[in-house]
Amino acid sequence: MASIYSCKECGTNLNLNTSHLYPATVYFSAGNKGTLSFAMIDNTKFRLEKEDKIRPFFETLDYWGIQRKRTKINCNNCGALLGYIYDDGPPAVDTPGQFHFGPSQVIPRYPRYRLKTKALRISTET
Repeated sequence: MASIYSCKECGTNLNLNTSHLYPATVYFSAGNKGTLSFAMIDNTKFRLEKEDKIRPFFETLDYWGIQRKRTKINCNNCGALLGYIYDDGPPAVDTPGQFHFGPSQVIPRYPRYRLKTKALRISTET
C-alpha cells in the first residue's frame, strides 16, 4: 500500500514517492516534528524560492543579528507553502570528516526536503 501525497489547498498530486521518505526515527539537526522528510522530490510539481533573512538579536555591540538562508518549497499549482529544504541530509562524500573527528557541517551533504504534514493531504492507494 503506497501513500498519495497531495496539496491540502488545491488537491494537486505532488508525486512524492514513499521509497524516498526518511524513517521517523532518523535524527536531523533541524528537527523533524510535524514534518515528513524526503530524500528526493519531483521538481516539476514544486516551485522553489530562496529566502535570506536577518533577524535582529542584540546580544553585544558587535553581534546584532542571526542570518538565516533557506529555500521554501511551494506548490507549483496554487503557491501554498509546503515546507523547506535543509542541508542536513546524509553526507555526500565518504570521508572521515575534518581532522578525522567524524562527519560535520564542513562535509557537503545531500538536501533534505522537509514537508509540513499540515500542508499535505495524505491518502492510501488501494
